Amino acid sequence: MFEIGNSLREARLRQGLDFPEIEQATKIRGKYLRSLEEEQFDVLPGQTYVKGFLRSYADYLGLDGQLYVEEFNSRYVRGELEEEPEQQAFQPRRVSAGRGGGLQGKAVLLTIAVIAGLTVFVFAAWMWGGNENTPDLVMNPPAGHAARKPTAKLAASAVAGGSYLVVYRGSRERKKPIYEGTLEKGHPRTFEGRRLWLYVFAPANLRLRLNGKPQVVPGAGTGARRWLEVTPKRVSLAPPVR
Repeated sequence: MFEIGNSLREARLRQGLDFPEIEQATKIRGKYLRSLEEEQFDVLPGQTYVKGFLRSYADYLGLDGQLYVEEFNSRYVRGELEEEPEQQAFQPRRVSAGRGGGLQGKAVLLTIAVIAGLTVFVFAAWMWGGNENTPDLVMNPPAGHAARKPTAKLAASAVAGGSYLVVYRGSRERKKPIYEGTLEKGHPRTFEGRRLWLYVFAPANLRLRLNGKPQVVPGAGTGARRWLEVTPKRVSLAPPVR
C-alpha cells in the first residue's frame, strides 16, 4: 500500500509544477487535482471520475496511472453495488413513454397512414383506368397546361388594284364566312385557325404570310379565281367546290 495523495503531491513538487499548468494540460479542474492530493475523493462527482482523473494525473506526472487506480479500488471500492450510482451518470437518458414515446408512436402511425393512402390511390387509378392509362396519371400535364394544337396564323395583304377575298374557318361549306371583302393596299388582314379556306379573286394581287413566313400564292400568275387551303404548315391549291 502507498499514500495516493502524498505520492502525487511529491511527484508534482519534484517537477516544480503548479495546478494551473496541470489543469491546462490535463483538462482537469484545479480543485479536483487538489482533492486527489488530499484524498478527498467525495468532492469529485463519482468513483468513475475519480479513477479517470487519477489515471490522467498520474500519467501526466510520469507515474503508473493504472497502479493508482488499482490502489484506489482496493481501498475505497467495496463492491459493485457502490459503483452502480456512478455508472448511471453515463447511461443515456431514457424518454418516458408518456411524452417522447407517445410522439414517436404517433409519427409511426402517421407514416403508415400516408403509405396506405398512396397505395389505395394507385390501386384505384389502376382499376379505373386500366394498365394502359396508368402512365397518363403520372406523365400527363395538369389540366389547363395541355399542349395546344398548332394553328395557322395567316396575314393577307393586297398590292396594285387589290384582291377580293372570302375566308372560311374549319370548313368551306359553312354558310357564313369569317371574312368577305376586297383587300386594299395598305390594309392587311389576319386570320387564325387550325384550317382556313380562301376563295380568291385576282390572286396575282394577293400577298400571304403564314406564321410569319412569306408564302407563294398558288396559281397567282393565272389571274383566275381559285380556292386555297391553309394549314399550319403550308398554303396549297384546293379543288373547287362541287
